[in-house]
Amino acid sequence: MTDSLPAVAFLGAGSMGGAILRGLVASGIPVDGGISVTNRSVGSAEALASLDGVTSIALEQTPDGNLQAVRDAQLVIVGVKPYMVADLLDEIAPHLADDAVVVSLAAGITLAQFEERLGDRPVVRSMPNTPSTVGRGVTGIAGGAHATDAHLAIVRRLFETVGAVVEVSGDDGIDAISTISGSGPAYVFLLIEKLTEAARHQGFSEADARLIAEGTFVGATALLEAEGEDPAELRRRVTSPKGTTEQAVRVLQEAGLDRVFSEATDAAYARAKELAAEG
Repeated sequence: MTDSLPAVAFLGAGSMGGAILRGLVASGIPVDGGISVTNRSVGSAEALASLDGVTSIALEQTPDGNLQAVRDAQLVIVGVKPYMVADLLDEIAPHLADDAVVVSLAAGITLAQFEERLGDRPVVRSMPNTPSTVGRGVTGIAGGAHATDAHLAIVRRLFETVGAVVEVSGDDGIDAISTISGSGPAYVFLLIEKLTEAARHQGFSEADARLIAEGTFVGATALLEAEGEDPAELRRRVTSPKGTTEQAVRVLQEAGLDRVFSEATDAAYARAKELAAEG
């Protein structure tokens, strides 16, 4: 495990970039050379200026702020919206440090698209998910043609400050993990919605239905984490033979949940490929 990180620059720190920035600061990991962050507006920059060890730059006040941020940074996080990536890379490419690693947070922008503008510089594509904002994320990372194991180790350490990290292979791996951990929180929220509706159907008030459904999901995942058992084993422990849970699980399984989830993730994967082609 890396004991410290080199100088870091966050170019654009919206909800996801800001979460990773805050996770890095909160982790207490030493950052040799400090952390710089750029945002377009003064308000966004001021919101991050109080973070310990962070230099926050508003581009509307300092037009060359991106260049200032990357000049000495060895880890450059590109967190702007996808349509802004190409222009940003063209802007910073001549000013990157020789040993800089560029990390993409941009959905739908391939490694090849980054490398087209950055040449032989190491590029790592990442796919963090929204639970990263509360320090419980899962992030997929994939190295480009010039990224070494050492580069990936540095990037892994960064994202470990907001959760777990899984190394995948290239753009295909990023697209695949996006269908599970990237989109997965939406699947969980949908299941909670439907369990809440089922609780209302059983006669509970809206407030009690939400408490029951949400508390059950939070408690079940906490139990899963604490026990360290396979989910199927924990399910079997709850499912008494010929009991009520067995009947409910039978209905869910006969509805073809395995097929539904496979089709859903396949649809997400196909759409990820379409977005990359459109980009």
